[in-house]
Amino acid sequence: MGNERQPHILCEDVVRIFKGEGIEVQALQGLNLTVMPGEMTALVGASGSGKSTLLTILSGLDRPSAGKAQVAGVDLLGLSRKERSRYQRETVGFIWQQTPRNLLPYLTAAENVALPMAITRRKDADTRVASLLELAGVAHCRNRKPQEMSGGEQQRVALAVALSNEPKVILADEPTGELDEHTSAEVLEAMRRVNEELGTTTLIVTHDPTVSEHVKRTVQIRDGRCSTETLRRTGVNNDGDEHLIAEEFAVIDRVGRLQLPQEFMESLDMKDRVRLGLEPDHVRVTPASADGPSASGASEETP
Repeated sequence: MGNERQPHILCEDVVRIFKGEGIEVQALQGLNLTVMPGEMTALVGASGSGKSTLLTILSGLDRPSAGKAQVAGVDLLGLSRKERSRYQRETVGFIWQQTPRNLLPYLTAAENVALPMAITRRKDADTRVASLLELAGVAHCRNRKPQEMSGGEQQRVALAVALSNEPKVILADEPTGELDEHTSAEVLEAMRRVNEELGTTTLIVTHDPTVSEHVKRTVQIRDGRCSTETLRRTGVNNDGDEHLIAEEFAVIDRVGRLQLPQEFMESLDMKDRVRLGLEPDHVRVTPASADGPSASGASEETP
């Protein structure tokens, strides 16, 4: 691809099937996702949408049943145990919803941040600990243990821990799930500041739609596939005042499937199949008539 930047997160037709006694659940159904270096993206979906399954794959804790999954050029399907450990230690950083998964309770904030660097034997650990705690806005917590911090302070220290070994990608699983609205905003702003200053690619997986206000790109996941994207940018009106512009797009996968928003389908009573029409500059989608499919076969099943 020449000098073009390679994605830091690349998922192509990712499928994950869970099997039990007489039960088969397809948690991911050919999911496609691309996150470029330096992007801060929110992956938003309801419980059961497949977002947590995707995160466990990207974190190296699980493997897809089919498809392609790469993070910072690392192929997640063929990792040995040793390679997987190195990937989790050096390529990605994690922020989990539950504090016990982020911080050791018997260590101070500074000691928690320094621990991953001790494993990799970094020479500049002391300087980096101070820098990361300052960047995350929790320098005042340096000598405090987790039980001496608020929930928001704990998550911002967890952000510093995740950054300790200069990962290329930060994966955050519901990082504000146990916080109130004000504290959540503080944590998300700390993550945005880190993303802007360090350029670390960040993927936030959440069910909370308000997270979208703090990122430029939101990807909605539904039924195991990415369904819509919202891109935000700053515009200037005729008076010279800056304002936020948000544009929503439907996502078309590699074989041409897309998911129509649920509210659109309910509003127009779209069920089972729709009619498609190719216009000079757009594709027309209309409800199928009560008479059923036309003789020309113009109607197709809804994805």
